[in-house]
Amino acid sequence: MYKNILLPLDNSLYSNYCIDLGIYLAKAWGQAGTDLKPVPMPTHLTGSHVYAARLHDDRFKQMESGLPEEYQDEKELQKQRDVHDDLITKGLQIISDSYLDVFENRCKEEGISYSRKAMEGKNYLEIVKDVQASDYDLVIIGFLGLGAVNKSRVGSVCERVVRRIKKDVLIAKDNRIPKKIAVGIDGSPNSFGGLKSAIAIARLFNSEVTCIAAFDPNFHYSAFKNIAGVLSDEAGKIFKFKEQEKLHEEIIDKGLAKIYQDHLNIAYNIAKDDGLEIKTELLTGKAFEEILKYVERENPDLLVMGRVGVHAVPELDIGSNTENCFRLAKCNILISGKEYRGKRQGQGVKSMLFTGKGQEADAGITWTKDALDLLEKVPPFAKGIVMQTVNDYAVKKGYKEIDVKVMQEARGQMMGKGKES
Repeated sequence: MYKNILLPLDNSLYSNYCIDLGIYLAKAWGQAGTDLKPVPMPTHLTGSHVYAARLHDDRFKQMESGLPEEYQDEKELQKQRDVHDDLITKGLQIISDSYLDVFENRCKEEGISYSRKAMEGKNYLEIVKDVQASDYDLVIIGFLGLGAVNKSRVGSVCERVVRRIKKDVLIAKDNRIPKKIAVGIDGSPNSFGGLKSAIAIARLFNSEVTCIAAFDPNFHYSAFKNIAGVLSDEAGKIFKFKEQEKLHEEIIDKGLAKIYQDHLNIAYNIAKDDGLEIKTELLTGKAFEEILKYVERENPDLLVMGRVGVHAVPELDIGSNTENCFRLAKCNILISGKEYRGKRQGQGVKSMLFTGKGQEADAGITWTKDALDLLEKVPPFAKGIVMQTVNDYAVKKGYKEIDVKVMQEARGQMMGKGKES
């Protein structure tokens, strides 16, 4: 569970939500019962505020040319600069202290361990620097700040911080206790890491957890229609377009459902191993859109998403589905930077082979080098599906080894040839 939590504060409505949520977590963790291991130390909250005195100094210098003539003497200008600097710096420090006093008083009232930080500089940069230099394991930040207007969709500080840190971050949109939690699962280590965090939170608040996974069967169909419009007859023959399209219609759609159901099965077993019974739901459609529909329909208190998805490259700061949900979901959202690998997340071919029930396939089945070489020729988006389908075929037939011949047999069945009666 989270032991060291940072709360960037600005006395806005959403900032006060952050204080509420931080105190909920700290109190629940400190009062954890026998279902949890003994707590070695209480959760510590750090409230911080960043003020920009230097920014006001620079702005004052830019306005100097517009001052009345009596202020244009260099000595007088320097005097005014010093007066302005002193007033602004002290004033901003007093404001910053006032914001942190509100946080401190709440912590004292609730008996929560706390500390406070006032920092000078560019707000999001100083927050990021502090996160990178400290051992926080969670940042709770308001979705909007004091600068919000009617058309604001997300605060600039919130978005910039979220993109630049790798720690777990809880975006506060309200102050509801997380009694009903939804977790987005896509098979990535970050999504399973988010599930582990959700499990820990659920045990604190006796929450209901539902894991949801969404797959889009229409994406590749649209891609095929797009390709069909530009391929010449000759190119279509080389590409074997008709066979590829049939493979998609009969195998990939069903295979995608199978894979994402498998992700949910793994999530269910992870939670079960941690002593928590959860629900699962498989959704069909564009992932972020279906998750948002689910949130609108079921109204969870907290949505948990992995920072990046299963197809992320190392340079990616946040996945597109998580970004869309972060912006549009009407509930608090926890973005997890943690990684956890379920049983199917290990290395090597055998660890990737599962039956339709989400269990590991017969460990005695091996793949020959020629079969693996042939597998490499499968388009990347279909490789996992083909691998799983061939393995299921081998299990069904009782084969202990998958070679090129077995792959060809399985392919014949995929394409509707040699079907069993």
